[in-house]
Amino acid sequence: MDKLAVGVVGVGHLGKHHARILADLKECKLYGVVDIDQRRAEEIAAQYQTRAFIDYHDLIGKVDAVSIAAPTIWHYQIARDFLAEGIDVLVEKPMTETLEHARELIDLADRHKAILQVGHLERFNGAVLALEKYIHDPRFIESHRIAPFVERGVDVDVVLDLMIHDIDIILSLVKSRARRIEAVGVPVISSKIDIANARLEFENGCLANVTASRVSLKKERKMRIFQKDAYFSLNYAESKLYSCTLSKEAESSSPYPFQIVRNDIPVQEIEPLRAELEAFVHSCRSREKPTVSGEEGYEALCVAFKILEKISTS
Repeated sequence: MDKLAVGVVGVGHLGKHHARILADLKECKLYGVVDIDQRRAEEIAAQYQTRAFIDYHDLIGKVDAVSIAAPTIWHYQIARDFLAEGIDVLVEKPMTETLEHARELIDLADRHKAILQVGHLERFNGAVLALEKYIHDPRFIESHRIAPFVERGVDVDVVLDLMIHDIDIILSLVKSRARRIEAVGVPVISSKIDIANARLEFENGCLANVTASRVSLKKERKMRIFQKDAYFSLNYAESKLYSCTLSKEAESSSPYPFQIVRNDIPVQEIEPLRAELEAFVHSCRSREKPTVSGEEGYEALCVAFKILEKISTS
């Protein structure tokens, strides 16, 4: 099979790494990179011996697939134009600014038999991949995703910027619809919501408490999951995972006929973005459903917008 001709639209903070990885994948040929900053496009193109463009339309008819890492406000327009030509698309999260636009992209992909994958990077974190086989009936989930303030990403609220990562992971683990949502949030530095907390109640009875902040003094990306037989602690940043379970072998000094045992769970060392792009390329070549489909991106977006709606009325 011939190499997949790919392009990258937006080669800023994240997009430059899309270009690096796609240029390195043996199944791919990086046809070109696009950025409205011509000097930036030429700089990245020179690094990976490819072409530089300032207009993404120049890739249409030349590539089989494209990775979109432009600002969120451009996701819909750019993805729409490629999908309408039957070109496979990986679009960074959040997939669009509105649910209507997200649904249109999904319909376009279906109509033109194109792959549409949403860039929920944490799905490819080694600790998340290790966790999936242990979770069968979560009852309570708690997540914290906090970071110091940086100007990048403030074009959207923190719910769409940071919290949506955890929303997507929680939906993939719980496998149930949220029936009730309560949320609070406030702008602190930017004109958008900078810190938010949401409580999600699912139809199957699971509860999730989700916090996101981009105005904290430290970085932390952690999740804790409780189910009947175990407790799991996941550290995204360090890609570490452990569980706590009951052992019937009690310690001699304990009055209880059991003890709580910590079990460190092996986690494969991988670069999540490389794993994400490899999965995208695999879907493009095999025509298999993406790991994070447009529908899954849409569901995460639905919950995120419900959280923002609750914040606006609280």
